[in-house]
Amino acid sequence: MIDQNSDPSNEAKTDDETTPKGERIAKMLARAGVGSRRAVERMIEAGMVKQNDKVITTPATLISSVEGITVDGMVVKPPEPSKIWKYHKPAGRVTTYYDPEGRPTVFEAMPSNMPRVLAVGRLDLNTEGLLLLTNDGELARWLELPSTGWLRTYKVRCHGYFDREKVDQIRKGITIEGVKYRGVRININENREKSNIWLTIGIKEGKNREVRKLLEYTGLQVTRLIRLSYGPFELDQMARGDVSEVKLKDMKVFCADYFKDHAADLDNGSELETDKSKSKSRTGWAKSKPKTNQRRINKKRNDPKRKAEKALSSPKSAKPTEKFNGKK
Repeated sequence: MIDQNSDPSNEAKTDDETTPKGERIAKMLARAGVGSRRAVERMIEAGMVKQNDKVITTPATLISSVEGITVDGMVVKPPEPSKIWKYHKPAGRVTTYYDPEGRPTVFEAMPSNMPRVLAVGRLDLNTEGLLLLTNDGELARWLELPSTGWLRTYKVRCHGYFDREKVDQIRKGITIEGVKYRGVRININENREKSNIWLTIGIKEGKNREVRKLLEYTGLQVTRLIRLSYGPFELDQMARGDVSEVKLKDMKVFCADYFKDHAADLDNGSELETDKSKSKSRTGWAKSKPKTNQRRINKKRNDPKRKAEKALSSPKSAKPTEKFNGKK
């Protein structure tokens, strides 16, 4: 027997009202580019994050938007579509926002129209080459995970003489001073006799000063270190200091596993529409103009009157004219 006084819709409504809505504040602020999720948690612990002037005390706080949220007195803007940039980092810049020693940072070198971005991993002061930047803290964290299996390739100039057995050891993986390093790919001329050498090495983790420590273990001293690639992202022919935004179609291919669960973070409508309109305009121009011009050229070329006028104006006009008139 059905109880007429019970209303399932009211029960559902009550459940919805009692269920907290939104996302954890650390995740939301990471998505807005404030920092990584761990960095935001540290900011919350330090009392830097407020909602409507009230200090947030726990990273478990749920919010549905960043409206009214400030970090260290600065208003947090709503998340923008996820983007990635490639930057050719020169030596002499650090990859942190603030440096206690006052050294120049990579963020101070960004163009004025760049939004606030985060560095994917770090390159130390004297390391050059490819550095990925993104406006999405969650995406930055995913790009850094060793589980992606991406190879980071470096070109290295070294000084000294290496131990062949130790080179084989780092290829397989080794523990140095209590730190375990995975096996690496290394391309080195083992028959050379000079004390200076260029080599390439590929790693999959990127631990603190990993390349330098591994090569020092083999007997080599690194004098120059350049990152050529980070997974599918490559430095190519970028000049030092250049910044280049990664195309949306490349992001969708390279980071497909991430965007399977974060499709809403992409905004591809405008780009697809622009590409479609450009393609349509270009195709229409290419179809009509060559055909019209070719028809006119063929018509002029086969016009008997034009041929006759051309023959009469020629220096050898007598003989061609007689031939044209059918006289031998």
